[in-house]
Amino acid sequence: MNAIWLPASLLGGLFQAWRTALQQRLRAELSVSGAGLVRYLYGLPFAAVFAAIWLAIIDAPMPEPTADFWLFAAIGAVTQMAGTILLIMSFGHRGFVVGTAFSKTEAIQVALVTALLFGERLPLLAWLGILIGVAGVLVLALVGQGITLRQVGQSLRHPAALCGLAAGSMFAAAAIAIKFATAELADVDLVGSALVTLVVVMAMQSVLHLAWVIVRDRATLRAIIRSWRTSVQVGLLSALGSGCWYIGFAAAPAALVRIVGQVEVIFTIGFARFYLRDQVRWHEVTGLLLVAAGVILALLAAT
Repeated sequence: MNAIWLPASLLGGLFQAWRTALQQRLRAELSVSGAGLVRYLYGLPFAAVFAAIWLAIIDAPMPEPTADFWLFAAIGAVTQMAGTILLIMSFGHRGFVVGTAFSKTEAIQVALVTALLFGERLPLLAWLGILIGVAGVLVLALVGQGITLRQVGQSLRHPAALCGLAAGSMFAAAAIAIKFATAELADVDLVGSALVTLVVVMAMQSVLHLAWVIVRDRATLRAIIRSWRTSVQVGLLSALGSGCWYIGFAAAPAALVRIVGQVEVIFTIGFARFYLRDQVRWHEVTGLLLVAAGVILALLAAT
């Protein structure tokens, strides 16, 4: 396990939270689909530049993709987009909070799948950190809405919760597929394989999402072009965040990367407080402490 996974995971959480804060500006100008497309469309050029610069620094040629690489990259691209669609579907069932909360079970799902199917074992301390971290996310998302533990159990039958769990499964599948894709690129270092994979995945997502928008929602495409100033910033942060996630996946077990990446919610609360001027409530402090405890336990397990 390469030590670079830790700063990559932490920075991935920071950039993702920063991007989310910026996307709040776009919601007044773009549809949900449009706000999602700018992540790929405006992020792709930055991802390509990052990959080209890194390959030049290490003086390495473009790695030759294998058939398995293309397969895993395609699975990663499609499952990540499917997860986003399922999450949006949960919002349609009037379950923004519930859907988002259950989608954050991704870290547990990644750990279970990699352990059962691929024999990737984590120390008991790491499992404890994952459970505590996810509990912290649930507290952040649900307690402020007056939802009790009993109601959380009952909500598992709600379409929003089912969509949220399915979204978490898709995000978990994407993380695993991307990890396998990076492993298929020979003759390049860990960072180079991650950045090249990012370019390919973002290109696939851009083509698929852009084709859908052109066929179904051309007005959104015009709005995306008009909002280029903010969209460029979102694209840059998306490329930086995803690049960090991909490096983390290439360097360490995906479950560890995801649980440490839960610091995203800490950064998100920070942006909400100081950037969007929201008030921090007691349950948010409790949730943040649980998330922080989960991250610390995961780090202790990895040392």
